[in-house]
Amino acid sequence: MSNWPSTVSIHPSALVAPEAILGENVTIGPWCSVGPDVSIGEGARLHANVIIDGLTEIGARVEVFPFVTIGLAPQDLKYKGEPTRCVIGAHTVIRENVTIHRGTAQGTALTQIGSHCLIMANAHVAHDCMIGDGVIIVNNVVMGGHVEIGDGARVMGAAALHQFVRIGRGALVGGVCGVEADVIPYGSVLGNRARLVGLHWIWLRRQGVSAEEIQQMRRAFRVLYPRTGRNEQVLEARLAAVKRDFPDSPRVQEIIAFMEVQSRRGLVRAASPAQLSAETEGV
Repeated sequence: MSNWPSTVSIHPSALVAPEAILGENVTIGPWCSVGPDVSIGEGARLHANVIIDGLTEIGARVEVFPFVTIGLAPQDLKYKGEPTRCVIGAHTVIRENVTIHRGTAQGTALTQIGSHCLIMANAHVAHDCMIGDGVIIVNNVVMGGHVEIGDGARVMGAAALHQFVRIGRGALVGGVCGVEADVIPYGSVLGNRARLVGLHWIWLRRQGVSAEEIQQMRRAFRVLYPRTGRNEQVLEARLAAVKRDFPDSPRVQEIIAFMEVQSRRGLVRAASPAQLSAETEGV
């Protein structure tokens, strides 16, 4: 017999393993399936036709809409049934037809989505992906394994993220954009093949970043990615110059630290000078 709280509500048509751990006020709708190694936090709600399996942890007040699958085996031919995990943070909303796979033993053995995220319909979160807090993934976004997305990033509709790509904190990936390399924190990328066109100014202002620091970030960005299209200094020299000249801007230093990390995919290239000049003005 299960030892669930009396406040748990389970529709008669749902299949919930007695070994599953359910918190107070959990609601499980019709035709859902919950496996024996699943833990669901207080106040979480599965609307209908949701399948959750594997070593999966669902945080408090997570809301999962119909036809979502979470914690199923990864689409990786190297996976041989190892006991890997999937974790969804509190207050995250997962819309219809999303698929989220658990990790692999060859990776981190963990797929993780942070708290207060919104994963819109038909998105796919592959094995070993790490998604931070407050991230928005728009409809039809697909990502390969081992993708990392920093806090507050926005990935617009139908974007495709190559495996092992890193998306920095507060970055913006435009719609129908193929991302084959890393996007710097607060960067904004557009195009059929992602190209860096500026920084995510709107997000920065909404986060309450001061006008003075935004101006510092603007100046630093123009050193790192000159509008002339002529890089008179190699990237290492430009990184060193920005690190030296903007010591009091924590976000500039964060960008530099991100760029200096060894990466499997390298950094997204800047757009052409004409495209760069189209970055948001009026800051």
